[in-house]
Amino acid sequence: MSAKQKILLLPGDGIGPEIMEQAVRIIDWLKAERGLDVELSEDVVGGASLAKYDVPIRDEVIAKAKAADAVLFGSVGDPAWKDVPFDRRPEVAILRLRKELNLYANLRPAKLFDPLLSASALKPDVVRGLDLMIVRETVGGVYFGEPRGIETLPDGTKRGVNTEVYTTAEIERVARVAFDLARLRSGRVCSVEKGNVMESGLLWREVVTDLHKREYSDVTLTHMLADNCAMQLVRDPRQFDVMVTGNLFGDLLSDLASMLTGSLGMLPSATLGTPEGTDKQAALYEPIHGSAPDIAGKGIANPLAQILSLAMMLRYSLDRGADSELIEQAVSNVLASGLRTADIAAAGESRVSTAEMGEAVLKELQKLA
Repeated sequence: MSAKQKILLLPGDGIGPEIMEQAVRIIDWLKAERGLDVELSEDVVGGASLAKYDVPIRDEVIAKAKAADAVLFGSVGDPAWKDVPFDRRPEVAILRLRKELNLYANLRPAKLFDPLLSASALKPDVVRGLDLMIVRETVGGVYFGEPRGIETLPDGTKRGVNTEVYTTAEIERVARVAFDLARLRSGRVCSVEKGNVMESGLLWREVVTDLHKREYSDVTLTHMLADNCAMQLVRDPRQFDVMVTGNLFGDLLSDLASMLTGSLGMLPSATLGTPEGTDKQAALYEPIHGSAPDIAGKGIANPLAQILSLAMMLRYSLDRGADSELIEQAVSNVLASGLRTADIAAAGESRVSTAEMGEAVLKELQKLA
């Protein structure tokens, strides 16, 4: 790792640039006050790249991402491009980054800050103290399996095909991430699949079980079917510590878990991997919410998921755990003070803008430091 660590900023579409601006303000503060030594570069992806270069992501951006120590990503998605072919849609940018950088393990924490108990979709006595980590496989499964596509049948009707495919190696490497994380937390992993009706799910269970027996017997392992897991997340979410699952189920279950915490606007994520042919860790950090084009440019988006994604980047890629904890504490204190953006404000509560929330976190950081 170089002395001056390289961070690539990809704000993307919609609210992406607005929330990224607040994260960069905190990076600038860390550089000035905490000795963070990073070199920032920025580029366009998604709809912004389509508008400028006619592709959702350029090869040059992929090269920059591979050379960086970490990528801080905003969001992609723009309805202006809804009629372009699938392989040119803005969302291809994030899919290609995951594939090209071999970012196979997506870490999605679902942690409920006590001041947001009333914003959760569940009763306080059910969700208080929630601290769950979902580990989602991100470069395999039905999103990447072959064959895929839309074909016209002899009778003129059409058929859409997507294929769920997993190999032993793909399952084992993401399960290992989950087990290692569990050792740093409460020591429990729940593996989620649909092995009762899907052969890929049956293999998933077999591989995870075998890895547990060989290398992680000190961790408690349980298995759960994906549909039951969705029910259990609503019934008793605190039963989970670390959850590991495939691409499709991880996508769905992590969004469900987000509403336990009050808002998609509160949840960060990290996606880790190793590009083929290298031994260098690649990492991409992003909020799990979308580009929210309906509120883009209005200055009302919640920047906290982007700021907390920065905190994850500090912990997992830059070896600055103390700074990561400082940011998380600052966010918690700001929420405790009663400040709310529109997405987490209850009826009658005053609401602050994107910039005002970012400023509040900065002021709190200054107090804590």
